[in-house]
Amino acid sequence: MWGVDPRYMECMQRSRENTRYLPEVEIPEELRLSSDLQDCVENSEVIVTVTPTMYMREVCGRLAAFLRADHLIINAAKGIEEKTLLTGTGIVRDTCGETVKLAGLYGPSHAEEVARGLPTTIVAASTEARTAREVQSIFMSSTFRVYTNTDLIGAETGAALKNVIAIAAGVCDGLGFGDNAKSALLTRGLAETRRLGVAMGARGATFAGLTGLGDLITTCVSPHGRNRNVGFRLGRGEKLDEILREMHQVAEGIRTTRSVCELAEKLGVDMPITRQVYAMLFEGKDPLQSGHDLMRREPRAELDGGSSAH
Repeated sequence: MWGVDPRYMECMQRSRENTRYLPEVEIPEELRLSSDLQDCVENSEVIVTVTPTMYMREVCGRLAAFLRADHLIINAAKGIEEKTLLTGTGIVRDTCGETVKLAGLYGPSHAEEVARGLPTTIVAASTEARTAREVQSIFMSSTFRVYTNTDLIGAETGAALKNVIAIAAGVCDGLGFGDNAKSALLTRGLAETRRLGVAMGARGATFAGLTGLGDLITTCVSPHGRNRNVGFRLGRGEKLDEILREMHQVAEGIRTTRSVCELAEKLGVDMPITRQVYAMLFEGKDPLQSGHDLMRREPRAELDGGSSAH
């Protein structure tokens, strides 16, 4: 573990528990903890990056100095970098080189449940099928089932955008709009996620899978969901600044909303829910007004065949 305060790391070493983020879960004795990046990298074969997207470039830049040709890098962060509009694996390639062996691990997988051995199913995604199968073989267990997918763009897009839609879902709950509205929001949120993904080169079918629909459901309904909780508090009338002051973890969907709006404009993709989330987060728009504006949009057909026009 790199990037952690050494004093907190020492405390974790003694107690074998991450009391800040994963209380009451004992860290196995087989897992050696270290805040020395070089030590971590040089004594490993597989590197898993879980740094929030906004910090990945700095971490991967330092990581690159210690990489070997045989290292496998697996990204598990779910977001899109501002300005560059790169996904997590895009940042890794940009900082560590085009030839690095790279995969992603995405899907509905709250750490609170995985650490307690509750059944979880996710996806190992890579443009190379062999690499995806390698990741699958590393992580597969009786409580952690791993599928493979070579649509890395689709897997990462779904994983990142579900955080944006989760903010909207939280707003929906905070306003007390009910089950009908929540179901509609998730369905239409997935539709605009798919539109953007396809415009980026993804396969539409990927968004019906674990990294699309599956991750979206978990993030939008779970009490563990940080992005949903941000939206819930917005819906209750709190301001973003005060919400962020009280948060101890990163809600990736906030910054990803900026990136997605820029991507959507660049690619000519209509994303009405995402644009309303942007307006609530960064323009101070009243959440109730955002809900009304979505309901009053121009009538249209439900199915758009994957085009960017709806």
